[in-house]
Amino acid sequence: MATIGVQLMMVKEAVASDGMFPVLGRIAELGYGSVEVSQVATDEANIAALERGRTELGVQVAAMSVGLQSGPTNTGDALDVDFDRVVGNCHRLGCRHLRIGMMPFAAMVSKAAVVDFARRAEEAAQRLAPEGITLSYHNHHVDFAKHDGETLFDIVRRVSPSLHFEIDVHWVQRGGRDPVSVLREYAGRTELVHLKDYRIGLLPESALGLLASGDFPGFMQAFAGLVQFAEVGAGTLDFASIVPAAIAAGAEHLLVEQDDLYGRDAWDCLAESRSRLRSLGH
Repeated sequence: MATIGVQLMMVKEAVASDGMFPVLGRIAELGYGSVEVSQVATDEANIAALERGRTELGVQVAAMSVGLQSGPTNTGDALDVDFDRVVGNCHRLGCRHLRIGMMPFAAMVSKAAVVDFARRAEEAAQRLAPEGITLSYHNHHVDFAKHDGETLFDIVRRVSPSLHFEIDVHWVQRGGRDPVSVLREYAGRTELVHLKDYRIGLLPESALGLLASGDFPGFMQAFAGLVQFAEVGAGTLDFASIVPAAIAAGAEHLLVEQDDLYGRDAWDCLAESRSRLRSLGH
């Protein structure tokens, strides 16, 4: 059975202020069984706390974030300069998955650039495999744009047969695809799944001020930008179908994440998502 986990990006401020181990304690109290390490330091203090959390709290390290190369879109370590340390941390923490959170922006603009990224990802996946570590790639909406009729996501899958995938169901929906269908398409190469809902927010009253002032482009930008990240069950996604599809696809860790909380407390959001998942029997 897959574990229900937390993407640590959501509580990175708490990690910085309170320390990793107390944060893992709160995560365990909410009923989560794993964490994905992203946007927090992988220094000795945090690695030791993650190791302690695994031993004392039973909180697994589902995955750690990594980039192929150091750069602006990399929120983890980089395999070109940190390979040995990354592998050592994974072994120490019993972590079998590394994940690339996003391809570099420059890789998104042409088919040749996507292919180049995918080839480098394949080389990295092959290098990690003998270490018992699977490398996965996390999608955003842009991955469903097309070059010559083929999505970026499918180009990466074709060029990188050793690479696995972390399906983010919100970004799949935002990219115009059905999450259940994509999970089925990528079955067998999807051990990590991000759970966050897709909500349409209300038109803010401030948008009416833009309209009244004659700023129609500003109003339309507000009108078009109503899509929000939401707690599981607080939006329009069918998690009663998505979670079983994720498990059937081979998911080992279902990781709750919200990119924006819109002023809410992260712990309240995590508690709400966990409660809704329990109501579905998970």
